[in-house]
Amino acid sequence: MKIVVSAGGTGGHIYPALAVIEALKKEFNNLDILYIGTKNRMESEIIPKRNIAYKGIEIYGFSKNIWQDFKNIFLIIKSNRECRKILKEFKPDLVLGFGGYVTYPVIEEAKKLNIKTFLHEQNSIVGKTNKVLAKNCDLVCVSFLSTIEKFKKAKKVVYSGNPCSENALEAKDIRKRDVGLDDKRKLIIVVAGSLGSKTMNEKMREFLYLSRKSEYQILYITGKNHYEEFIKDTNFSSNIRVVPYLDNLVGLMKNADLMISRAGASTISEILALSLPTIFVPSPYVANNHQVYNAKEIVDNNAGLMIEEEALSGKELFKMVNDLFDNKQKYEIIKNNLKNMGKTDSCEVIVKEIKELINGAD
Repeated sequence: MKIVVSAGGTGGHIYPALAVIEALKKEFNNLDILYIGTKNRMESEIIPKRNIAYKGIEIYGFSKNIWQDFKNIFLIIKSNRECRKILKEFKPDLVLGFGGYVTYPVIEEAKKLNIKTFLHEQNSIVGKTNKVLAKNCDLVCVSFLSTIEKFKKAKKVVYSGNPCSENALEAKDIRKRDVGLDDKRKLIIVVAGSLGSKTMNEKMREFLYLSRKSEYQILYITGKNHYEEFIKDTNFSSNIRVVPYLDNLVGLMKNADLMISRAGASTISEILALSLPTIFVPSPYVANNHQVYNAKEIVDNNAGLMIEEEALSGKELFKMVNDLFDNKQKYEIIKNNLKNMGKTDSCEVIVKEIKELINGAD
């Protein structure tokens, strides 16, 4: 069986695609996969390293630069032609799209060639590309139950959850002592995405200062680009450990008591899978403000807390943390609600739907 996969731009699109690819490899012995991504974004490095056949096309998202956007129109036309040629030569049984603007020409041309098409939406609010492509798409899978109603024009919509959830459960366990922490003390992990956030780092200093005499301990992840500046001329108390990055963070999340985090789709899938109570600080710098909607989905189900970056202060965050730890009943309610919201068989659901879609084409 031949399958084309397309996703690009961010890990939030790429890693769910990789999770499904691995699940499909286990299901089909004769699987032939071709990944179509951009020439210059992170998928162009990540995918070839996984020994997955890769084709890069030149395409960019629209911006507020009128000249760049004018150029993009021609690149889209060119990309459509390239994708049509690739699809005709490869002859896939199915094309899978996981978001990012690179997905547009791939799915669009697949539909013109009457190839079965699949989309996965990771976020609560639908991305622009998926919104356009969903019309007449054969199958759409969503990470949040409430997102189903936003794909009214798709032929079939299924609540699958996010494929990254299984990765969280299967990740190697990391104990607190493995990263220089005390196994007997409560642990808060603070992280603002893999690259970190200068703005969030600046606002979090007060929180770390106020927490210096607390019974809990904090692992603060600054992001590689901000670490040296953050620790410069600063002495942190013994219950606080600051690091630039942590491999297999999800392995440590299994032993954490609270998370303070952005609200990206992959992170939320891990939090749901592990039922880890979280205070979300959504990034305001993402398309369609989708992280706020992701976090709101959790908060509205009484499964987490949120404070937007604009309102973030060390004093307010310190109060939220202590109120949650002091109120054991509220903490357990959040934990149970996360468990009820979490979906840990996403890949299984998606593979089942894909098999039905392909068999229906015979």
